[in-house]
Amino acid sequence: MAAYFNIFLIVMALLALAVYIALHYFEAGYGYLFNRKYGFPIPNRIGWVLMECPVFIAMTVLWLLSDRTWEAAPLALLILFQGHYLQRAFIFPLLIRGNSKMPAGIVGMGMLFNTLNALMQGGWIFYISPADYYEGWFSKPYFYIGAALFVAGMVINLHSDYIIRHLRKPGDTRHYIPRGGMFRYVSSANYFGELTEWVGFAIASWSWAGAVFAWWTFANLAPRAASLYKRYEKEFGQEFTSLHRKRIIPFIY
Repeated sequence: MAAYFNIFLIVMALLALAVYIALHYFEAGYGYLFNRKYGFPIPNRIGWVLMECPVFIAMTVLWLLSDRTWEAAPLALLILFQGHYLQRAFIFPLLIRGNSKMPAGIVGMGMLFNTLNALMQGGWIFYISPADYYEGWFSKPYFYIGAALFVAGMVINLHSDYIIRHLRKPGDTRHYIPRGGMFRYVSSANYFGELTEWVGFAIASWSWAGAVFAWWTFANLAPRAASLYKRYEKEFGQEFTSLHRKRIIPFIY
């Protein structure tokens, strides 16, 4: 079983590389970069729930069916993981303002990837890792370092989303440059926060599965951040470039 799981991780890592390369030529196609060529439009609130809930559900099922359900270390990792997706799948959609839409193709791809990611993380934590892997886990410094990074990233992500949601007043459809918080240092602070989360989770879980997911997060978000940077630069010109000229963190913009 472990050999097949390792092949699965290698395939996922190579797919992430393909996605990273492709997104330098094709924009992601949702949010500010919405594009109908990726499928018929779905209301954002519904799209986010459909896209994010499979990983929460699949991870819960994998946890409940395992022999490690109430082991402390796997449970701690589960709480970190599910804390993110509880917010992303069921709280974040309720906070979305306006009537924006996302393409059905993006939703479908998100559902597929999230299901595979649940198999990666849940498969390793609850089934593939050696029986004694989590012994003495809470004496390991990398668990605390990773958990601290995860929480810090989640705080950055949530605060950045709050800033973005409040850029417009009701009825306003214009675009604005996000300011404040981590937007002082990067133009895509919400993505930076999410990447920090999953780098932290990879460290806390001390697993190749976590590392592959962190790589996937980078492969998906870094090119999208670059596309957004170019869009902002084109739309806002000197105002935007002067704001971020000396504040760019490489690859995250």
